[in-house]
Amino acid sequence: MVNLRGTIVPIVDLRIKFNLGKIEYTPFTVVVILNIARRVIGVVVDSVSDVLSLTSSQIRPAPDFSGSFDTRYILGLASVEQRMLIVTDIERLMSSADMELVEAAVE
Repeated sequence: MVNLRGTIVPIVDLRIKFNLGKIEYTPFTVVVILNIARRVIGVVVDSVSDVLSLTSSQIRPAPDFSGSFDTRYILGLASVEQRMLIVTDIERLMSSADMELVEAAVE
């Protein structure tokens, strides 16, 4: 947890959620602050290269990967300039069970 301008913000490391191995936390560890289900949380990320605003018309449905790739957390795909972006459904990613754990940790 961190104190962000007087608000206690729990920090979630998605590497742990997806069993991707741990990283060493340093003063340079990047945390993205999100507002999900009326709760402010921080999510540890590897890096942030850009912050973009997309309209719904820019987001296309994710293709069917025939079960070879789990698309539960993918909202869709977007093209920005010369790049193809995968748009994550962060609210689904942070399921209600995860948010209950966050609430319990704060209390």
